[in-house]
Formats: sequence, C-alpha cells, structure tokens
Amino acid sequence: MLNPRLQALFDDYASSHRHPTNRLTHKIAIPVIVLHVVAMLDWVRLVSVPLIPGGVLTLGIVAWVLATLWYLRADLKLGLIVSAAAALCFPIGRMIPMWGVIAIAAGGWLIQLAGHAVWEKKSPSFFTNLVHALVGPLFFVAILTGDYSVKPAQIDPSASRA
Repeated sequence: MLNPRLQALFDDYASSHRHPTNRLTHKIAIPVIVLHVVAMLDWVRLVSVPLIPGGVLTLGIVAWVLATLWYLRADLKLGLIVSAAAALCFPIGRMIPMWGVIAIAAGGWLIQLAGHAVWEKKSPSFFTNLVHALVGPLFFVAILTGDYSVKPAQIDPSASRA
C-alpha cells in the first residue's frame, strides 16, 4: 500500500498521462531518458576517490545517491527497484560512445514530447512541477509491479476513439 503522499503524487502525475498511447511512449522514453541523464552526468568528474569503482566521484554518482534517498523515502520497494535500474545505467552509459548517448537523449526526448504533443495534448507535468521528473520513473515502476493502477477516471475517454 502506497503512503498518502506518494499516492497523491501518482494521482497528480496520472492526471497528465491519461492517454494510453502517451503512457506507452513514456514506458519507452523514461528508461532511455534516465540512461542518458545518468550517462551525461557521469561525464562530469568531480574528484578522485580511490574507494569508488573507477576511482572518480562524478556528478552522476552524486545525483544517483540524492535521487536514491528521495526514492527510498517515497517507497522502499519501488525506490530500490528504480535505484538499482539507475545504477545499471552507469556501466551501460560508460560503454556507449558520447555520440550514442547524445542520440539516445534526442530519441528519448522526441518520444516523450511526441506522447504529450500528439496524444496527450498537454505539456509534460514536470514543466509545472519539477518533482515529477523524479516521479515519472517511480510511477511506471509502480504500474509495472502492480503497486499503482490507473483508475478509469484517469483514462482519456477520447483515446478509444483515436
């Protein structure tokens, strides 16, 4: 059972993601966007630290730790899943050449924005509530695990006619 604060965040997030095709684009775009954000932040080297794998503390690691703390505070189970998935982005991102990460970023954002422009007809929710940039990955993990269900009232009735 979700805590009331997270339930409210998910309900608010769902209100900007009513069209099923938009939600589908997000299931593709959100993991791709998380990958490119982690990979790009990992390019920013902050300080040498021999105890860290690779020996360098990067902005990506700092952002991952801070995001993990937020996710775990929101929900332990979902937070662990999202944090572990984001952690996998470090080795994957390090294997992809810079041009590949940039191409992944462009593709992910195009898919994400197309979902909102073409199907949802509403700007992304993080434009008005920046915390939704963190909520998105957690929301879709909650959908996949069955910890959150989109209620019929949260589905765009015109979607069945599209």
